[in-house]
Amino acid sequence: MLSGINIKEKLRQIDEHWSPAIIGEINDYHIKVAKIKGEFVWHKHDDTDELFLVIEGNMKIALGDGEVTLGKGDLYIVKKGIEHKPVAEKECHIVLFEPAGTVNTGNAESELTKRNLSKI
Repeated sequence: MLSGINIKEKLRQIDEHWSPAIIGEINDYHIKVAKIKGEFVWHKHDDTDELFLVIEGNMKIALGDGEVTLGKGDLYIVKKGIEHKPVAEKECHIVLFEPAGTVNTGNAESELTKRNLSKI
């Protein structure tokens, strides 16, 4: 029997903050979910835009010239080459759309870098 992907159910399977998991693929893009809390690292993606969609909670995306505040149902696209840092004071649930193989920390190697994402 065919069924859709329940984003909230997929998010329940994630235990660690800043550890995205793949929930679907469209063309050469991955649809990812993540739970975030605290500050990420400043980074950029030289070859791709990055879409953030908030499912639950609130977050900010710090940019070189300001910041964007997002709440439930909001999305923002960080254009390629733009340095940014996601921040969530409280736990926030997000969906990301990125080309397959995109490393979460872009050009910045850190303890938060995740290369081999699980598919859930």
